[in-house]
Amino acid sequence: MKISCGLPPTKNVVEHAKHAESLGYDRAWIFDSPALYGDLWIAVARIAEATARIGVGTAVAVPNLRHVLVTASAIASVEELAPGRLACAFGTGFTARLALGQKALTWRYTRRYIEDLRALLRGETVVVDGGACQMIHSLGFAPARPIETPLLVAAMGPKGISIAKEIGDGVMSGSEPISDFDWSALVVSGTVLDAGEDHTTPRVVDAAGPWFVTSYHGMFEMAPELIDTLPGGPEWRAALEKERPEGERHLALHEGHVVTVTDRDRPIIEAAGPGLLAWSWTGDRAAVRAKRDEARAAGTTEVLYCPSGPDVARELDAFADAVLA
Repeated sequence: MKISCGLPPTKNVVEHAKHAESLGYDRAWIFDSPALYGDLWIAVARIAEATARIGVGTAVAVPNLRHVLVTASAIASVEELAPGRLACAFGTGFTARLALGQKALTWRYTRRYIEDLRALLRGETVVVDGGACQMIHSLGFAPARPIETPLLVAAMGPKGISIAKEIGDGVMSGSEPISDFDWSALVVSGTVLDAGEDHTTPRVVDAAGPWFVTSYHGMFEMAPELIDTLPGGPEWRAALEKERPEGERHLALHEGHVVTVTDRDRPIIEAAGPGLLAWSWTGDRAAVRAKRDEARAAGTTEVLYCPSGPDVARELDAFADAVLA
């Protein structure tokens, strides 16, 4: 089972990717959420040029943010920089689109985009918005077609998994392992605890907290009233609704998404208490190794670890020590 990492596009992303490469991580997958981070493809290209071995990837790219031919051209450019090192995962853009005040894309739209992209990479002509499109790049401006970059489908639920089996080179899950795929990537978060650390340790709060609070964010988007059933939920919800009017609350809700704990969200973590440690892959080294073994037994072929907090290098070090040793 391969061990990779997931990183947001920041000015430090190359430094983090190079560190991951030195530790033995297989691939650096880059997030795609323009309301929250820098540009996906700039980050992928920077990493491709600055590293020698580690793979690069999109996890996950949101189809409607770019014309499908723009994405095909970006893939071609990275394949020129780092032949054979790129893989692309595409999904319905749940958080990325929520941060824009939009719902996730339909599977029908997402499927058509991936199918059109694959056809373009083969050199075929596709019709987009009523116009015929093709990669007509001259020699020296893109690799010769077909371009065989693997395309994965980020799926949750039976419909997405079915589409992944039909048109994908693999599947990516952000919740539970998915079996019966030759390439099944599982996105995980959390932090490896050192001796004596617990849910009150500031480092643990800063490293595990950003992903923990997303459960509140997602529930608020789906059914705000359910927040009141969670620890600290009523107070947190009241503060958020007071802070921004309806129609703008998503702009505050998703601040710091999976990278930092905002002052607004810290009371949630305090109210959760030891529950913070039950989130994702947080635990000591033995516990994290046990989760690795469970994931492998369930059909996962690649774990995509997403470190958070102010010391990404430390998180990458500790996770590698736990699962790669």
